[in-house]
Amino acid sequence: MAKVAENASPGVPREPVSEFDMELAALARAEHGEPFRLLGPHAVEREGRPRVLVRTIQPYAASVSLVVNSEAIPAERAGPDGIFEALLPPAYKELEARDYRLRMRWHDGGVSEVPDAYAFPPLLTEFDLHLLGEGSHWQSYDKLGAHACETAGVQGVQFAVWAPNALRVSVVGDFNRWDGRVHPMRSRGHSGVWELFLPELKEGTVYKYEIRSRLGELPFLKADPYAFEAELRPKSGSVVASLDGYGWNDDAWMKTRGKREWLAQPISIYEVHLGSWRRVPEEGNRWLTYREIADQLIPYVKQMGYTHIELLPVMEHPFDASWGYQTIGYFAATSRYGKPKDFMYLVDRCHQEDIGVLLDWTPAHFPADAHGLAEFDGTHLYEHADPRQGRHPDWGTLVFNYGRSEVRGFLLSNALFWLDKYHIDGLRVDAVASMLYLDYSRRPGEWIPNEFGGRENLAAISFLKRLNEVANERHAGVLMVAEESTAWPAVSRPTYLGGLGFTLKWNMGWMNDTLSYFSHDTIYRKYQHNRMTFSMLYAFTENFVLPLSHDEVVHGKRSLIDKMPGNLWQQFANLRLLYAYLCAHPGKKLLFMGGEFGQRSEWYHGASLEWNLLGYPEHQGLKQLVADLNSIYRREAALHEVDFEWQGFQWIDCNDADASVLSFIRRARNLEDFLIVVANFTPVARENYRVGVPEPGYYREFFNSDSQYYAGNNYGNGGGVMAEPVPWMGMEYSLPLRLPPLAALYFKRL
Repeated sequence: MAKVAENASPGVPREPVSEFDMELAALARAEHGEPFRLLGPHAVEREGRPRVLVRTIQPYAASVSLVVNSEAIPAERAGPDGIFEALLPPAYKELEARDYRLRMRWHDGGVSEVPDAYAFPPLLTEFDLHLLGEGSHWQSYDKLGAHACETAGVQGVQFAVWAPNALRVSVVGDFNRWDGRVHPMRSRGHSGVWELFLPELKEGTVYKYEIRSRLGELPFLKADPYAFEAELRPKSGSVVASLDGYGWNDDAWMKTRGKREWLAQPISIYEVHLGSWRRVPEEGNRWLTYREIADQLIPYVKQMGYTHIELLPVMEHPFDASWGYQTIGYFAATSRYGKPKDFMYLVDRCHQEDIGVLLDWTPAHFPADAHGLAEFDGTHLYEHADPRQGRHPDWGTLVFNYGRSEVRGFLLSNALFWLDKYHIDGLRVDAVASMLYLDYSRRPGEWIPNEFGGRENLAAISFLKRLNEVANERHAGVLMVAEESTAWPAVSRPTYLGGLGFTLKWNMGWMNDTLSYFSHDTIYRKYQHNRMTFSMLYAFTENFVLPLSHDEVVHGKRSLIDKMPGNLWQQFANLRLLYAYLCAHPGKKLLFMGGEFGQRSEWYHGASLEWNLLGYPEHQGLKQLVADLNSIYRREAALHEVDFEWQGFQWIDCNDADASVLSFIRRARNLEDFLIVVANFTPVARENYRVGVPEPGYYREFFNSDSQYYAGNNYGNGGGVMAEPVPWMGMEYSLPLRLPPLAALYFKRL
């Protein structure tokens, strides 16, 4: 075998350097892209006889031996920087991974022994690689990333990563001194995938990928895009974790979820940021763990009557103040609150209590952190190269290249991952508007038109449609929710009808108009009356969720209670009225945590909610009102059964701007099952205010937001009113009502 010429004296002819010598040198420099050509067992011919030669690279070893059948066969140095090779005796004509081990003696005298990683065959099939390449491997998370497994009778971890423009990729960690020379990965050719099985590695191992790009001279470290767990910030290593073995106890929920007619069901969502719902101040203001959250949050949600919780992103993120929206670990539940199986426990417990769990999901952008997806293999792999397509001007983040099949596959697989592995009941897709429009938040010249000269992002539209199709095909009953703030048509209509295929869409117009109206001094509300009626012009064009979300109580927007005008009493009366109006308006409901008891301060991610406020009757009364409204909403079919058609809603009077009073009817599918809703948006009590009703009889006042139980004045109608045969507002009967100030009333005919 040719040897590398060393220490040649001046004037002495050098032995020609062979191609093989150059390969060994490249291996020693960690620049060789096909390490299996050199490392591991190889059939060779010596003196006309077939032999087996084993080559390994161990830069920190003083000596290396092969242990075969308890026999130690010394290896010789065969190249620079720790390359050793051993020629086995002629009796060993074949050698498999389980047949031998490498014994390293270190310079400090220590000895270790491991199987040879380069004796194992590739594990990804050609069919896997084909599906990954076309972006249709829905379980790519089972193939890429780090997976504890058994290969050839040996336990270890299989690593695989997509990096098509890398010259070399290595797995690094404490197990190899973070040295990229020790464990270079196998290239799977044109697929761009690299893989390596590392024997005897275990769960809990911290690792990264060291990548040497074809376009750069210096290697760099990247976290695993498919890692199931990551270190707690400020550390950024990936962690080998298994998601198998958790014993789910939510069969009853999962079996019935797909059979529920969700659009006709009550959906009242409690939006939660796990890091600030409740903390433990006496223990350094630490977070609750996933299991502690399960023990405390679930009983609270049950008490309050919510049907679902929606979690701000739990995917791993390095920056607390991003609230999870600048995701790094798309497949990793954040380690802030525990291990992956602890998060499974939280979801499982929710399902056992008949509570659905939605996750915020961020396919619109990702941060440019050096250890993340940005320029992953030294090129713009996940993002567009042109900043006019690949960078968000508002957030300083990067935009996924939705037209690249592998990137689409990554995102589609990630969405399915949370539905599959964690039994999540739906995804609220963040910032959909920024995905739909190429010119989103960009000035002329800062964006590139599509192939037809338009502003629509055709690749993103195609991706969103496929996302919703695949999610619903594979997980019946999941809710796919769009945060979409424009007038894009048919967001929540099926793709076969030309829609984007979402189940629901956040009604940002309703939210903006309603909060703007409520923030005005009551004396001026009559001039803003159209803000409260405008939503009914488009209420049934989409399947809407009415959101009072986290975005409305941060960054100087003030808390909900602080948005309300007037003195303390008026502020609470206004907020009670807002929640009663929210409950009665067509559409599903969402309220961010803290709003239910009147959090005074703006929401801050680094502190607990102001639970001490519940010691005051106004805050306790507001909390009781929200719980009662959720109970009424779930009980009364008229408030949830027909949310997305005119059949479920009828104005009684929408024109009384001078009095700032609205009245309307909500109906169930059974049109005889209806409610009367009357809301007075001024602090003026109104006597003998007449409201038309469609039927005679006694109308019981079963809800009054001014009730003393809610810290109100208890001004109302003594439990109910008999309809009078006085035609009013186009109806044959009417009710003479006492309208409490800044309050809403619900009536039901007995």
